[in-house]
Amino acid sequence: MQFDIITIFPDIFKSYFKESIIKRAQKNGLIKIRIHNLRDFANDRHRTVDDRPYGGGPGMVVKVEPIVKAISTLTKSKISARGGSAFGGKNQESKIILFSPTGKQFDNNIARQLAKNCKQLILICGRYEGVDARAEKVIKNCKLKIENLSIGPYILTGGELAAMILVDVVSRHIPGVLGKQESLEEKRFGPGVPVYTRPEVFTYKKRKYQTPKVLLSGHHKKIEEWRQKHIRKQ
Repeated sequence: MQFDIITIFPDIFKSYFKESIIKRAQKNGLIKIRIHNLRDFANDRHRTVDDRPYGGGPGMVVKVEPIVKAISTLTKSKISARGGSAFGGKNQESKIILFSPTGKQFDNNIARQLAKNCKQLILICGRYEGVDARAEKVIKNCKLKIENLSIGPYILTGGELAAMILVDVVSRHIPGVLGKQESLEEKRFGPGVPVYTRPEVFTYKKRKYQTPKVLLSGHHKKIEEWRQKHIRKQ
């Protein structure tokens, strides 16, 4: 899986993607993450990527030209390798994600489908008051797949955090990233089950906090029943 992230703040991603499981997945060649500075696709010498909204209002809007140029550049090698045009044709393995508060709610099911069906995800990190609506229309008219996603029922300052979350969640569903697919929490015993480890009894301010006895019993059926009973509702 290749992730191409379009952003005006490329340095935001440096520390997170160089740690832990995501770092190992990149090292092992299971995922590839490329960060693209939207300013590199601007047309003027000042590398302008935003402007005032028509009709007035507060804030700025991300311009259509650099977004379209970035998408054209990032899809060119994929499509031309199959004999298609640089910015046209149809690539079933690539998908463009535009993060938006009004988009479809991102969840584990969407992550699984993206991991299963896509080889390249192009993530557009919106900022300010959003992205010029014509960018999405151009992308659709060029027969490229695009989907609006929201990372949650709240509004972020920009799409960078959303992009990091999507990369993390989707990567977990790529075979080999977690070592074993059974490491997926939802495949083990469902999300939100309380977990415990050593010591068996933890004492703090003269109060003892004990591990549930059933987890120490070695009785696999009873342990499974306990876990199913204690799944925290999402």
